[in-house]
Amino acid sequence: MPIGFEIDERVAGIARRTTEFVREVVIPEEQACDGNVHAGPEPLRRRLQDAAREAGVFAPHVGAEWGGLGLDLCGQAVVFEAAGYSLLGPLALNCAAPDEGNTHLLEVVATEDQKERYLRPLAAGEARSCFAMTEPAPGAGSDPRALTTTATKIDGGWRIDGRKWFISGADGAAFAICMARTSGGPGDAGGATMFLIPADNPGMKIVRNIDTLDQGLFGGHSEIAFEGCEVADDAVLGEVDQGFAYAQVRLGPARMTHCMRWLGVARRAQDIALERAADRSAFGKPLAELGMVQQMLADSEIDIETGRAVLWRACWELDQGRPAAQHTSIAKTYVSEAVNRVVDRAVQVCGALGISGDAPLSRLYREVRPFRIYDGPSETHRWAIAKRAVRAARERQGTL
Repeated sequence: MPIGFEIDERVAGIARRTTEFVREVVIPEEQACDGNVHAGPEPLRRRLQDAAREAGVFAPHVGAEWGGLGLDLCGQAVVFEAAGYSLLGPLALNCAAPDEGNTHLLEVVATEDQKERYLRPLAAGEARSCFAMTEPAPGAGSDPRALTTTATKIDGGWRIDGRKWFISGADGAAFAICMARTSGGPGDAGGATMFLIPADNPGMKIVRNIDTLDQGLFGGHSEIAFEGCEVADDAVLGEVDQGFAYAQVRLGPARMTHCMRWLGVARRAQDIALERAADRSAFGKPLAELGMVQQMLADSEIDIETGRAVLWRACWELDQGRPAAQHTSIAKTYVSEAVNRVVDRAVQVCGALGISGDAPLSRLYREVRPFRIYDGPSETHRWAIAKRAVRAARERQGTL
């Protein structure tokens, strides 16, 4: 099953424009916020997104019907990596989490009325969103079946009660996509439903914003309480009790778009390390000529290229409409860990500069550590990878 690695001219052109845009427009803006956008500085977001529209790189993932460039996942992989060269790049292109994943979910699942109300402003950058699934213990986390938030049927709608936490982008979001249990109980594999809830609903309140190691996600991470949160029947996204299935529509591609952006971070860190190794001398020669430094630089190139290969394979499978859970788990696990290794090596190559505020590496170092946890920790993905591999081996043995 050969998979081509050719990049068509249109995608290559968008990627080139994105690369130029990030270096000339976005990176100079980094100093304005020191990489900290948890507080959600709206003037910065508006300014960057207006500039992205002018550059012709805004919303590369969104369908043309909704004002985007309509790239498939293989095309997104090239462009999102270019955007990820700056932590602010995906924000500028309106392809940052969680909005990018929510946009895809709404395009696939929402009714036409829901698309006009929620998707259109989201795709245009006029609104932000959040995806409220994760809960405090003992609720849903790595195991979504532990879902405890409930939605009870009432006359003309539903009443939602429960608590969510670590909900990315919630502060300042115009609406939430909330997962709640409509049948069964914690531990059941079904019975979840998604609801669209405007931020002004009095039953949905941000309890607190959570202080985290990373500071680069617009709107931060919040704990949300749903207390007697009443919504109409038309707030249901998709079909009742099908929420877990719809979550996979969102989460598989969203894990890959995370990886795309993360590879941009890795490339930035490696470029800084390469420049430092070429310019800085020690023991009578450039660092780049010292064997141990060469090994670190080489290992990082291997990590980036390998990460890109497993990512592109997963994207190709998804674009073909093929089952891709194994490939997406492999890509998410490998890329999240590889980016950590690349940034760590870059800090080491740069020495004191690497841990100072004079280079962006110390900020990148803090940003990348959570990657191994977000959208499923590495341990959960390895468990799933092993289960699928064992099952496949047993199926092969059964046919011999």
